[in-house]
Amino acid sequence: MVRSIKNPKKAKRKNKDSKKGDGSSSSSGPSIPAKVWQPGVDKLEEDEELQCDPSAYNSLHAFHIGWPCLSFDILRDSLGLVRTEFPHTVYFVAGTQAEKASWNSIGIFKVSNITGKRRELVPSKPAGDNSDMESEGSDSDEDSEVEELQGSGAPILQLRKVAHEGCINRIRAMAQNPHICASWEDAGHVQIWDFSSHLNALAESETQGAQGASSVFNQPPLVKFKHKDEGFAIDWNPNVLGRLVSGDCKGFIHLWEPTSGATWNVNTTPFTGHAASVEDLQWSPTEPNVFASCSVDGSIAIWDTRLGKSAAASFKAHNADVNVISWNRLASCMLASGCDDGTFSIRDLRLLKEGDSVVAHFEYHKHPITSIEWSQHEASTLAVSSADNQLTIWDLSLEKDEEEEAEFRAKTKEQVNAPEDLPPQLLFVHQGQKDLKELHWHAQIPGMIVSTAADGFNILMPSNIQSTLPSDAA
Repeated sequence: MVRSIKNPKKAKRKNKDSKKGDGSSSSSGPSIPAKVWQPGVDKLEEDEELQCDPSAYNSLHAFHIGWPCLSFDILRDSLGLVRTEFPHTVYFVAGTQAEKASWNSIGIFKVSNITGKRRELVPSKPAGDNSDMESEGSDSDEDSEVEELQGSGAPILQLRKVAHEGCINRIRAMAQNPHICASWEDAGHVQIWDFSSHLNALAESETQGAQGASSVFNQPPLVKFKHKDEGFAIDWNPNVLGRLVSGDCKGFIHLWEPTSGATWNVNTTPFTGHAASVEDLQWSPTEPNVFASCSVDGSIAIWDTRLGKSAAASFKAHNADVNVISWNRLASCMLASGCDDGTFSIRDLRLLKEGDSVVAHFEYHKHPITSIEWSQHEASTLAVSSADNQLTIWDLSLEKDEEEEAEFRAKTKEQVNAPEDLPPQLLFVHQGQKDLKELHWHAQIPGMIVSTAADGFNILMPSNIQSTLPSDAA
């Protein structure tokens, strides 16, 4: 819970109406218990505003590239497979939602000097016989010993734009060759692009174009295919180089097979079975010929490209539109799905034949789920974004411990006023972005999430995601 409310104008005359950031300190006025803000439950009073609690993050940065971006993807890079040391550098590709079709572009950008703080998980000095004496003074030195800011200065944004006719509904980069990207355009075209020259230029440049590039490059796509209608669903196969599926609002799914490094054969006979728009597609992390789809018709289907154009299995997943799905890369039997009614579910695909495959179902969000994704580093952890302007992180391995919870509340009752009915699996809540659209975990930086919304991007690393904080990691 990372946002609370404050009311500076009323603080001095009416303390009970003033609510400051969780765990934050204030030099003006007495300390007042913070209240966790819940969208759809709490209301802001006059002159009140949301306040971020910076102690909840190891890193938090915001940026934008001009027009809002409905979709983006994080690009794999050669800077290290598992990176834990600040400052960080990341590469992205994103598609704009401009006011006029001709104003759109695909942005290829690099954000460097992403700073943050690190926490020691264990004491730097082993405890000796005088450990009791040392512990007496540990509280006062806790902040300085536990947290240390790594890096200095603001992040540096470098941007290159490629002209794109029409808004980009979704964009995805190939994992094996991240310079190859596929985009879904709102007029019904799926296009594949080679952005290697732009990525090379960004990699070689240190600070040029730090605040964004004004020039737009005109570059033709490698391939352009027209669907019957526009769409949002697209995914690259993680096991077969260059294999792609794309799904549209008519319910048709097309298979793309690479014929060379720069050409693809698109099967014009689509996979059919959904009664409405295909909203998302996900290849199996282990089976090269198997993928899943979700639809406005409320169903999820499993397809095998070797078995023809009909679904191998199909089942009713939600009572409303199924907007997004995510296949767990670390536990390939688990599939997560997010619904238009704000609920999301976890299914064990091994239980499909038994009828009820749902192993977890959450009704925390009250507005449509816009994105859902499993962590690539923790099999039980996933992140969810919703139209209620919340990004939530969940750890499904957590269970409610009444004794532990009572002890925690006793210790924190003077610091935080947390809601009573939060699910025990809810690990973190991030707010502050308007109209959240999509999120992704960084595959090479454990604990880092990037999200896009109507007002730009956020890069965040929650302080309670322990996988981000090994003190002896290189």
